[in-house]
Amino acid sequence: MAEVICTKDNFQVEVLESDKPVLVDFWASWCGPCQMMGPVVAEIAEEHPEYKVCKVNVDEQQELGMQFNVMSIPFFAVFKKGKLTNSTVGAQSKESLIDLLK
Repeated sequence: MAEVICTKDNFQVEVLESDKPVLVDFWASWCGPCQMMGPVVAEIAEEHPEYKVCKVNVDEQQELGMQFNVMSIPFFAVFKKGKLTNSTVGAQSKESLIDLLK
């Protein structure tokens, strides 16, 4: 399954109302570590259909960044049943991101 691009308009449905655990990648196009993590996040989306993977561009969706206190990027947040259950900042291994989802 491909990554879902989230905006303030679809975040409620795509993330908070999802029946699967959701990994949200808060990123920006100018951020080097974010660019490095892009292919890793895409692999998780393709290889793990039991999870939903969403991307939030913090430059375009500043409200969402502020809502979740995103101070540094890449910022990875895990939501389960509408609740933020886990988060981490900075470049991560694919395994560590999958561990966050478990």
